Amino acid sequence: MQNRESLREGRVRIPSGCAIAGIMDRSGSRHDGSDILKSIALMHDRGNGLGGGFAAYGIYPEYKDLYAFHIMYESRDARTETEAYLDKHFMSEKQERIPTESVGSIKNPPDIWRYFVAPHPMRLNMSGLDEFEYTMQHVFHVNGQIDGAFVASSGKNMGAFKGVGYPEDIGEFYRIQDYRAWAWTAHGRFPTNTPGWWGGAHPFTLLNWSVVHNGEISSYDTNRRYVEQFGYDCELQTDTEVITYLFDLLARRHGFSQEMAAHIMTASSWDDIDRMDPERAAFETALRTTYSSALVNGPFSVILGSDEGLLALNDRLKLRALMAAEKGSMVYLASEQAAIEVVCPDAENVRSIEGGVPFVVQLDEVARRKRGESAENTPSAKPFKHEVGVLPRRRKEA
Repeated sequence: MQNRESLREGRVRIPSGCAIAGIMDRSGSRHDGSDILKSIALMHDRGNGLGGGFAAYGIYPEYKDLYAFHIMYESRDARTETEAYLDKHFMSEKQERIPTESVGSIKNPPDIWRYFVAPHPMRLNMSGLDEFEYTMQHVFHVNGQIDGAFVASSGKNMGAFKGVGYPEDIGEFYRIQDYRAWAWTAHGRFPTNTPGWWGGAHPFTLLNWSVVHNGEISSYDTNRRYVEQFGYDCELQTDTEVITYLFDLLARRHGFSQEMAAHIMTASSWDDIDRMDPERAAFETALRTTYSSALVNGPFSVILGSDEGLLALNDRLKLRALMAAEKGSMVYLASEQAAIEVVCPDAENVRSIEGGVPFVVQLDEVARRKRGESAENTPSAKPFKHEVGVLPRRRKEA
C-alpha cells in the first residue's frame, strides 16, 4: 500500500496534458534531429504512447521549390488511386518510400511515401486559383475522398513525421537524426477527445504550416463551422486541426501577419477593451466583431511552424505552460524548462510565454525583409473556390 505521505499535494507529479517543443536557428543553419528528440523525450510522462510527431523545416534543399507530400497508405489500392490522382493534377519530380527503422513498440505502421511535385501548369491555369489554393484543394480531396490515404504534410522544403507511439519511438522509427533542419517542432500526445491514430497525431499541417498543441479548444465547434465556410474540410475529428486552418485563413488568405492572426485568435476581452483609449478600443472592437468566430477559447499552448520561423502562443489566461530561451542564434521552446536545459544547459533569457501574447521567432533573412515591407495586410487576389462555384458544396452522405 502506498504511503499516505507520498500522496500529499506537491509530492506527486501530474503532467498537464501533452508535451510540445521547438528548436530553431535564426541564422538558417541546419541541425540534425538529435536535440529535438532529446528535448521531447525528457517529457515522456506527459504522453501515453498514443501519438508523437515532428515537423522539420529546410530538410529538402535540393527540392525546395517543389511541394513535398508525405502520404500514409493503409493499402496498395489506396496508393494506386492516390498516385493516379496526383499524376493527373501535378507534375512529379521524384517519389519514394520514406526511410524507416523497425522499432519494437511501433505496431503495424502504414506504408509511408513522399512525393516532390509541382501543380500541373495547364490545370492550375484552368482552375483560376493560385498554386497554394490549388494544392490545398487537392490535399483535401485525397484526405476526404480516397479511402486509406492521408496527406501528413504538403509544404515546400519541410515535412511532418508522426504516428502512434511515444515521440522518442516515432523519432527513431522515422530516423529523424538523419535529417537536417533550421527549425524543428515536436509533440508527445495525451489524447483528450479522440483515440490515437496515425493521421490524428501532431503536428497538424497544411501547406507550409504546422501546429503542435497542448490543451483543449472549447470553442472548437464555433471555429470549425467558421473555417468550413471558406472551404476547409475538418476531416480529422480533433480540435488542433482547426487552429492550423485558422492561421492559413487569416495569414495566407486574408493577408494578416502571423502576429495579428495570433492576436485575433486570442483577442482582448471586452472588459480590457472598455479600459482602452477610444482609438485602440475601436480597433479591437472591429477585430472582435469581424472575427468573432475565430476567437479560440480554452486552455492551450501552441507552437506554429512556417517558412518564416516559429510562433508560440498561450491562451489569454495562460492555463498551459510554455517556456522560451535563447543562446546565440538558437531559440528553444518547450512545455517544461528542463526540456530546454537538457539540450542547452547554459540557455539565456529563460522565461515563460505570456498569456495571449504571441512569441515570434523569424529567420534573420525574413526579419530583414519584413522591416522593408508595408504593415498593411494584403489579402489573396485570386478568387476562392466558394466564390466562383455555381452550386453549394455537396455534403457526403453519412
